[in-house]
Amino acid sequence: MRRVMETLRSTKNGKNCGGPKVYQNEKSCGGSKVYQFVEALRSTKLCCNPGLQKSDIRPFVVEGQQVGLVKSEVFKQLLKYPEVFCIRDCEQTKQGVVELNPAFRDYNERTEQLEKVLRNLRLEGLFPALQGWRDEYFEVKSEHRALLKMERAATPLFGVRKYGVDINGYVRHPTQGLCIWLQQRSNTKETWPGKWDNMVGGGLSVGFGIKETAIKEAAEEASIPSDLVKNLVSAGCVSFYFESRQGLFPNTEYVFDLELPVDFVPHNADGEVQAFELLPAKECVERVFTPDFKTTSAPVVIDFLIRHGHITADDVLDFTQIVELLHVPLQSLYTYKTRLELVQKQKQQQKKLTGNEDTNCNCDCLQSTKPTENGYKNGP
Repeated sequence: MRRVMETLRSTKNGKNCGGPKVYQNEKSCGGSKVYQFVEALRSTKLCCNPGLQKSDIRPFVVEGQQVGLVKSEVFKQLLKYPEVFCIRDCEQTKQGVVELNPAFRDYNERTEQLEKVLRNLRLEGLFPALQGWRDEYFEVKSEHRALLKMERAATPLFGVRKYGVDINGYVRHPTQGLCIWLQQRSNTKETWPGKWDNMVGGGLSVGFGIKETAIKEAAEEASIPSDLVKNLVSAGCVSFYFESRQGLFPNTEYVFDLELPVDFVPHNADGEVQAFELLPAKECVERVFTPDFKTTSAPVVIDFLIRHGHITADDVLDFTQIVELLHVPLQSLYTYKTRLELVQKQKQQQKKLTGNEDTNCNCDCLQSTKPTENGYKNGP
């Protein structure tokens, strides 16, 4: 658990916001370990202390829409590519914003230009995340449309929201009650090698839908046949923010539950899983809070145990706060345009009332203008 705590607390953007302190029935839900997990999650909850107020994080803007978050170490490297990125001053964000050159007018051009930069950064070997290059692409979206696609390994560098699917495979055992299937990831995986994980999980790649991805991953990772996978039940989603040396991970996981026959045994088909194990719910709680469990999959398991009554309001004080921590409102981190437009509207109203001509924001990020000389305005 210590390694899990150290990794989660490595984020500099969160604050301990108080929360559950007393567990009424430690034996039923893992007690102090659940408390430690909640405190760790709480320390990474950006909505308690938005990262945009810190000097080391800047909004990443494409076509006037904020789609990501860029830390200082990445920002310094992007300054080398003024033909691709415009660094804009703005009094509303203090530290400015990073904008993909608005001269790139369509999906393909934006993708190609960004890809060139990413491949150069990969060759330079400056960022560990890019050493896990997969030639797999995630969509970068605004609220209404896809703006470009980005190599999956690069998404943490730009704090782009990532989406995936997870399947909780479970069995109602006649003597042991609710039991949950877990997988152990292959030691050759680029990320979290050898760690225990949910039975099935995968990212939403370009060209695949949510349920389509769940069905595909179920076949590849666990050889679940079509007559069983048709029983998938959508169980909503969990969302959380996580930071590591790889970068920023604002993740949303679409969750499915799948009840399986007692005699079903999953088998891996794609070489990415080395073992499966069926655990009673109580033992599953214990496994989740060891250093051997994939940190970013823990919220999915905790959510499942809550929904199936193995962590309850009778067990844990401030139960509702725990639920909230599994559903962090990530959209609140990507409201740069909305906030800026509101400020501009307020200033326009002030101008009408006072006649003051100098009331416009010093930022042109919402305009499709050409980049200024050297890619930035009034200095970086």
